[in-house]
Amino acid sequence: MEFEASNLHQKRRKHTTHTPLPSSSVQDSNFESGVLPGELITEILLRLQVKHLLKFKCVSKFWLGLICSPEFVKIHLRRSANDKTCHRLMLTFDSPKKNLKDCFVNSLFYDYVTKTIDVDYLPKIFYESIKFVGSVNGLICVVIEEKDVFLWNPSIRKLKKLLSSGTDSFYMYGFGYDELHDDHKVMVTTRIVDDDNSGYNVGKIYSLNSNSWKRLDDIRSAIQIYKSGMLVNGKLHWAITNKLSINYYDWVILVVDLVDGRWKEIENPRYGEGPFYSIPYLGVLENELSMICQYTMNQVDVWVMNE
Repeated sequence: MEFEASNLHQKRRKHTTHTPLPSSSVQDSNFESGVLPGELITEILLRLQVKHLLKFKCVSKFWLGLICSPEFVKIHLRRSANDKTCHRLMLTFDSPKKNLKDCFVNSLFYDYVTKTIDVDYLPKIFYESIKFVGSVNGLICVVIEEKDVFLWNPSIRKLKKLLSSGTDSFYMYGFGYDELHDDHKVMVTTRIVDDDNSGYNVGKIYSLNSNSWKRLDDIRSAIQIYKSGMLVNGKLHWAITNKLSINYYDWVILVVDLVDGRWKEIENPRYGEGPFYSIPYLGVLENELSMICQYTMNQVDVWVMNE
């Protein structure tokens, strides 16, 4: 999980040049000069888990500044993302009562019994109606009762409720990262129905940097849709159709660019004729967009897009 030193998310610098982390041996009056080089202290801290770093912020002003620095946060996040032993999975259970559990992904594959940790510090309503939208850079986006959106950092146990989008309910949503503007964004779409039962879609994108919503151009409507968008290369993807159908040719992939909010459609892979056992689902496989196609109860193909 990502370590974040600010209220919810520590902003990183937008420039791409490397900014060296501060050196500690002379700057910190709480440590004798020369006991440990600053580079070594930094390297040790970068190897620690978030829960330990949170405690060590009170060691000295220097350690606080180091751990809270955007450069440190960025490097720590990158190392954690590349270390598969750090990857965790959030699970929801309905029985005997709704609850959330957290476990290491490695434990699912290599341990005879998977150890889970109860997530019991969230408001009660989270356990009753939580829906996961997506996760990126250690942040998890969730929707409660189809209308309230939260950003959640489980590493530091902090929640941020987003400003209301001005709509009553969502039928499509997504969460991602705009690398160009160093900004985390949430997209929601709602259906507006007129008095004559005709309707249109309204799409909006929330920017964490500006803490505001921006309306998008009219988003294509859909009857069937897998609500949570898949994030690949700064774009969100949904499989949608305007027909009550599971024929492949009735489905397209809707793509929304998080940089400017522009959207387009791309074709599905040509994976066969006729109805299928279930609707197609999108996923991400090794950082590439994928589609899961279930022909029969016992036959499933996974298509991966190569750009």
